[in-house]
Amino acid sequence: MKQSKRDFLKKLGAMSAGTGLLSVNPLLAGELSNEQKSDKSKTNFKVTIFQTTDVHCQIHEHDELFWENGQAVFRKTGGYANLDIFIKKQRAKCEHSFLVDTGDMFQGSMLSIETSGQAMVPLLNELQYDLYLPGNWEVIYGKDQMQNLLGSLHGPKVCANMYHDLGEGKKGELIFPPYHIWNINGVKIGFLGYNDPMIPLRQSPNYSKGIYFSKPEENLKHYVDVLKNQEKCAFVIILSHIGLSQEIHLANLPECEGVDYIFGADTHERVRVPIQCKYAKVVEPGAFGSFVGKLELSIENGKVVGDDYELLEVSPQKSKSKSKMANLVTEVESPFKSEIEKIVGYSTIPLYRYFVIENPIDTMVLDALEYQLPDIDIKLSNGFRFCPPRTMRDHTGNIPITRGFISDMLPVDSRVRIGEVTGQQLHTWMERELNNVFAEDASKRFGGWVTKFKGMKLTFNAFGEEGKRIQSFTVKGQPLDLAKTYTISACERDGDPLDMVCRIRNVKNTKDLDITLHQVMLNYLATHSPVTPTPPGAAKALDAPASLLTQVHGVDYEFR
Repeated sequence: MKQSKRDFLKKLGAMSAGTGLLSVNPLLAGELSNEQKSDKSKTNFKVTIFQTTDVHCQIHEHDELFWENGQAVFRKTGGYANLDIFIKKQRAKCEHSFLVDTGDMFQGSMLSIETSGQAMVPLLNELQYDLYLPGNWEVIYGKDQMQNLLGSLHGPKVCANMYHDLGEGKKGELIFPPYHIWNINGVKIGFLGYNDPMIPLRQSPNYSKGIYFSKPEENLKHYVDVLKNQEKCAFVIILSHIGLSQEIHLANLPECEGVDYIFGADTHERVRVPIQCKYAKVVEPGAFGSFVGKLELSIENGKVVGDDYELLEVSPQKSKSKSKMANLVTEVESPFKSEIEKIVGYSTIPLYRYFVIENPIDTMVLDALEYQLPDIDIKLSNGFRFCPPRTMRDHTGNIPITRGFISDMLPVDSRVRIGEVTGQQLHTWMERELNNVFAEDASKRFGGWVTKFKGMKLTFNAFGEEGKRIQSFTVKGQPLDLAKTYTISACERDGDPLDMVCRIRNVKNTKDLDITLHQVMLNYLATHSPVTPTPPGAAKALDAPASLLTQVHGVDYEFR
């Protein structure tokens, strides 16, 4: 008898509570924790800290893009079964190890949408994390479900800037403990957590309703003092989900004095050599379970005397038998698998979303909006980062696009909103959006990439002066008329005022259509497959290549 979605979610809840296939917390099973296994008489030893982040519910091995010798190269990485085997093999080699995840665990796939993130709980518990930091997308199902999901994870959580919102701009108590200490052989490693304070602006405002966010620098100095001078930590690590540019900025602020490392997240950057800033080193280990960051500390007589960092690639793992994690993945996905794998169209070219300015995935989204709304002048799409590539061809010779991949591309199935703006509004908004991506001051950079558009074209200086980046701007082949009214479309965001479209304020005559982005995509693919979504060059930087892979500049870093 086929189980209903409700029955399955009840079963997931039971699994999350410690029944079924769920692994039992080692402490409850009578095993010794890392701290209990420690030997305070030992003065010289090594500890290893592993980090994953921004997996975005990508539970299967997938295509991944690498930039090698000036071109895109694709190979298989990731998948929870591979990640589980990989991490356990790595930890088995270590004298002492600690595993952290720094957020975006419950958003990013059709399975996560269908179960409101619940399907990820048994998988995360099987990985046996020692510590978690909530990410910017943990709020997607609302505050109550965020607390339910994170509360179902066996490991502790930290975050020093998420408070219960008491209303009228007043903050209550912290939702999570601000820090966590790992005590090994009498040596303390302190972990202090920070989530993105811009979540209410970057995400749909209603997602984070009931949560008050503060900037890290408001209490960073206080907690560093607590960890260094009261708790007597030998090493302090910030777990951060604020984006690499913001983390570099933070590591150069006086408030960060006393911090040794920032384990970054959010922007999916691949830092292979730690970025040395004024007060701390900054790293970030990619996304989608494709990589694991590894920091090895050498300790002598209670002091950390050396640190060695490397970014490890999670390649497909060979196993003679199906692992417990593989069985768990099969079980949580089975009720939805046929719909997830349903082919809804084809592409003739690889689909990915790694370039800052234009990408095939975003081009396909905009082409679909053009098909659905031919009378609208300008179609807009947010500067999303998530979604692993899709490059493998099937028997047709083309690349299949599944129903699940639509959700990977657009995890929030928003309704389409239309409205009217003046040319002046468009110009002012576009200058602001470009500054969000390329601001010289790293603290002013948002986590997303250039907003994508169809129906208009512009050239700009990415690294030019704020407010003066745009060099040319046309709409439907004609120079932008600042006084003219244009029609626009984009997705509505839950909690935005009706007169806001894609962060453009005071939009006139707005209307939410009775169609969502997913349906737009399905309609388009049903009539146009196979598609060839080659980026058209609608946005062109005059001082940066079309293949620009990062918004980070001013430091020794290269995405590859």
